[in-house]
Formats: sequence, C-alpha cells, structure tokens
Amino acid sequence: MTTGRMRRPRSLTASLASIVLATEFLVVVLAALVVFGLRALPAPLALGGGGALLVVIAIAAATARSRIGIVLGWLVQVVLVAAVVIQPAVGVVGVVFAALWVYCMIVGGRIDRRAASPSERTGA
Repeated sequence: MTTGRMRRPRSLTASLASIVLATEFLVVVLAALVVFGLRALPAPLALGGGGALLVVIAIAAATARSRIGIVLGWLVQVVLVAAVVIQPAVGVVGVVFAALWVYCMIVGGRIDRRAASPSERTGA
C-alpha cells in the first residue's frame, strides 16, 4: 500500500501538448540532420542548436501540466517557424506544427473548461 500523494488528473490540453511535442522531438532530430547535411549552418551550430531545442522540447513535454510547459511549447513553435530563414522546408514544417499546436491549445482548453466541475469553474 502506497501512501504517496494523489496526482490530479491530466488535462486534455496537457495531453495534447505532450503528444505534439513528442512528435516535434522526432521532427527536430531530422531537421537538425537536414540542416547539417545541406550545410545550411556550420556543423556545431546546426547540431548544437538542434540539441538545445531538443532539450527545451523535452522539458516542455515533461512540464506540460504547468504553465511553464505550455510557455516553453509556444517558444518551440516560434523557433521552428523562424527556422524558415535557415532552411525553408524546416520553416514550412514549423508552420504546420505551430498550426497544430494552436488548434490543440484552443480545442483542448475548450474541452477542459466544459469538463470542469462547477466548483472548479468558480474557483471554490
């Protein structure tokens, strides 16, 4: 019998954020290799920048239940869209993921608000 504290159920927004970020993790690995292979940036910058973004994605996915995780997720979207300057194809993929992120945040938030009990809605 465990006496650990009970975790609150994960919101749909947090679940969707984790799913999008996990998929983006794989995409960023491949994008860093593309930028490296096409010599769009010097190797240390391409692979180091990709690695740094992977760390941010991992932290965002791990903390998706909190406000900081969602904010880091937004930061990831901005960075991927801005990558259009370095490699246009990566920027296009960034735009697709940013659109998916926005959709998940809007729909997940809407469903979470509907599912909240009346006491949770009023803050009582």
